[in-house]
Amino acid sequence: MRVLVTGGAGFIGSALVRHLVLDKCYDVLNVDVLTYAGYLPSLRYVDGKSNYRFLHASICDVPAMAKAFAEFQPTRVMHLAAESHVDRSITGAAEFIQTNVIGTFTLLEAARAYWSKLPSDRKTEFRFLHVSTDEVYGSLDENGLFTEATPYDPSSPYSASKASSDHFAKAWQRTYGLPVVVSNCSNNYGPYQFPEKLIPLTILNGMAGEPLPVYGRGENVRDWVYVDDHARALDIIIERARIGETYNVGGRNERRNIDVVRGICQLLDQLTPADRPREELIQFVADRPGHDTRYAIDASKLENELGWKADENFESGIEKTVRWYVENEWWWRPLRDRYSGERLGLPEAAAS
Repeated sequence: MRVLVTGGAGFIGSALVRHLVLDKCYDVLNVDVLTYAGYLPSLRYVDGKSNYRFLHASICDVPAMAKAFAEFQPTRVMHLAAESHVDRSITGAAEFIQTNVIGTFTLLEAARAYWSKLPSDRKTEFRFLHVSTDEVYGSLDENGLFTEATPYDPSSPYSASKASSDHFAKAWQRTYGLPVVVSNCSNNYGPYQFPEKLIPLTILNGMAGEPLPVYGRGENVRDWVYVDDHARALDIIIERARIGETYNVGGRNERRNIDVVRGICQLLDQLTPADRPREELIQFVADRPGHDTRYAIDASKLENELGWKADENFESGIEKTVRWYVENEWWWRPLRDRYSGERLGLPEAAAS
């Protein structure tokens, strides 16, 4: 099995690459342009393996993508490369359009050109998995869950760019017959996550005794899935899914942001006691523009049709995550030195 993974130096991508290389023993080509969030130390345990190789290239580079397909001859493509942080999209949407929309289009065209020339048996075996987010569905009130039939209603430049790329992927299946499957996941957490996101930022700020910013009053609800559970789900989806279908991936772990932050504070107080409770570091700050109220995934289709189940609940997963950051300063310290958690996506920046 030869798998081309885009964005494999990112958070979810690196978890997927580790799973495919170490657990499944597939031949993997990791294509990543190494933006600020692409971090090769996340792959130190696969680097040097005979079934792993890395290509430093952009998915927007037409000749580079054509060459990658021609030389690697993938059986599967798992497309995770994307700009992904909502706050960054508010103050700099152009990069999100370029990578998430134009990049996905470029990759789809490269895959189509390659796939169309394959012999019939390899053409039948080929799959393209486009990995997306539940944010394309917009916001829920207190009731209901996102299903695969939920209409798209994106709220941010990030989610709008991902919605666009989802539509391109599905259109390439319907128009050209390219064997595409789409997945939409809830919020991921776990080891190796860039510290601009809520959970790693809270952990590292809490360890350093620095303020813990919480948007609004922390009432926004997110559904959390442990990143290794998501990586397994993606492998199952591309292996077993019906072509042209969408599968939602979620951990059934809804939590208010403020409760997530308080839980991390309690774990840090147990693991690395400080001179005062970490909850005293919490600071409520101006809310994000267009901040969706609630996300919640119905993963029944993935669970019942393809047989996936999450191994981690939020309590077990968040304890593993906090412990990992406490014990692995070698990974996060260089990132922390170049990104200290400064606020992005401020309303006044968006207005300007």
